[in-house]
Amino acid sequence: MTDIKNITVHYEEAPIYDICIESDFTLLYKELEKIGTKNKKICIVCDSNTKELYLNEVIDIVKDYAMEVESFTFPAGEESKNLDVVKQLYTQLIESRFDRSDLLIALGGGVVGDLTGYTAATYLRGISFMQIPTTLLAMVDSSIGGKTGVDFDSYKNMVGAFHQPKSVYINTSCLKSLDKRIFVSGIGEVVKYGLINDLEFYQWLKEHKDNILSYKPEALKQMIYRCCKDKQYVVENDPTEKGMRALLNLGHTIGHAVEKLKDFSLYHGECVSIGIVAAAYLSMCRGTITKDELKEIKEVLTSFTLPISVTDLEVEKVLAATKNDKKMQAGKIKFILLSKVGQCVIDDTVSDEEMKQAIQYIIKK
Repeated sequence: MTDIKNITVHYEEAPIYDICIESDFTLLYKELEKIGTKNKKICIVCDSNTKELYLNEVIDIVKDYAMEVESFTFPAGEESKNLDVVKQLYTQLIESRFDRSDLLIALGGGVVGDLTGYTAATYLRGISFMQIPTTLLAMVDSSIGGKTGVDFDSYKNMVGAFHQPKSVYINTSCLKSLDKRIFVSGIGEVVKYGLINDLEFYQWLKEHKDNILSYKPEALKQMIYRCCKDKQYVVENDPTEKGMRALLNLGHTIGHAVEKLKDFSLYHGECVSIGIVAAAYLSMCRGTITKDELKEIKEVLTSFTLPISVTDLEVEKVLAATKNDKKMQAGKIKFILLSKVGQCVIDDTVSDEEMKQAIQYIIKK
């Protein structure tokens, strides 16, 4: 069992922020002290769900470590992750006279974190922000690494910026308030870490499935810690996605296309799960993993009640949607394939015909 302690993320060998994994909000004040918020205005950004669940509790802590505290709330859901909501937040910050020394706090899941981070990156050409992720997907993925952004029309994360947080504070007890399907959606990103560069963790997930699905605190902390360590390694070595960080996109090219075409009726992690199966199938076709290994990957995903196929989609439309992926480079998609279970490669040689076969494989009649 891994000893869980704070993880410090570095940039060009200098420490820039800590990831704190706790069981409640008791030690949140320490991160505020570290940032130095006593003479700052703080705006806590949340959605309509996290407002009801956590906003008052967080304000009660933050108000003793800030000059002024206010909040901004927007309707929960991916459809709010757009420039119109960013504009509303800009307006509040301007009217409240927030300056570059002040701080935004993202209190919520991936939508809240991405939108708050993008606002922080662009307001006054950049102010500080802190992540307090409340969903599993945000805890293990989107809150770490400084990728921020919003959707443009139906194109996911098409507008964004790299902007590192000052701190990531994870309260694992927040997971108990999640709808089970939203919690499980996050496991799509969790399994991804095991497949791209951590075979030992992949095996651990299979062995601890029941404890994870029954919210056993130690299993949750271990799982989140391992994911955060894996992501720390990748983002430190490639902070602006010029190389190996693209490996984190396993399952995302086809997954994002499915997410868009299903009009976000499937959660992000569910679409990643489906995309992982497509990538694994293509890897099997190329001979880098076996048929049995593909079968096992599908069994691991379904054991966590994640979907591995989708209905009511056309192959050609899914293929066309992948062409709008922001990971396109010189007209080619950087597709992530398994070179073996627990190891991935970036491949820009995947043909449209291969893509069609992989898409066909995950469409259930």
